[in-house]
Amino acid sequence: MQNLNNTQFFKVEKELEMRVEDVLAIVYEALTEKGYNPVNQIVGYVMSGDPTYITSHNNARSLIMKVERDEIVEEILQEYIKTKLSK
Repeated sequence: MQNLNNTQFFKVEKELEMRVEDVLAIVYEALTEKGYNPVNQIVGYVMSGDPTYITSHNNARSLIMKVERDEIVEEILQEYIKTKLSK
């Protein structure tokens, strides 16, 4: 039996942080696999904050909720500028 007068220690593993681009790739793939239009669904989520726009398939909804929506917009805009506007 444990002595309840002593402090108990718990070791919790730190969750690996994923890059926004990796989260978007996983979410895009999950939405595509389920037959959704991934662009429309991601835009709906970013604009409203409603996680039901994202399927729970392959843990996509949980993953995207770990990223701030403004970080998603920033990542998409940076990639657009890099590929379309930079010469």
